[in-house]
Amino acid sequence: MAIPSSASTKAICVSSRLTMGPIPWGVAALSGAVTEPAWRAKPSWYLVATDDRMIPPAAQRLMSKRAGASVVEVKGSHAVYVSQPQAVAELIRKAAKSLW
Repeated sequence: MAIPSSASTKAICVSSRLTMGPIPWGVAALSGAVTEPAWRAKPSWYLVATDDRMIPPAAQRLMSKRAGASVVEVKGSHAVYVSQPQAVAELIRKAAKSLW
């Protein structure tokens, strides 16, 4: 099954965004209120990086469970998209395919 071009575009955008690095955010973000988190109503996917020293894997598992996410675990650091690009790409493919 071929991924529709719109799904391919989304995957490329996500991959491109990851390579750009952090985007600065404004102090106003601290006072913002989320009225309805997207993960409550939309499908979610989570890649647990088991060697992450920034966000402990146990915390990642808790967050992904709370979101009801489909979870994949791979051995990798916080920059898992650099050390395990195939695993990241495969998760993006699975997510895109599940939406179409």
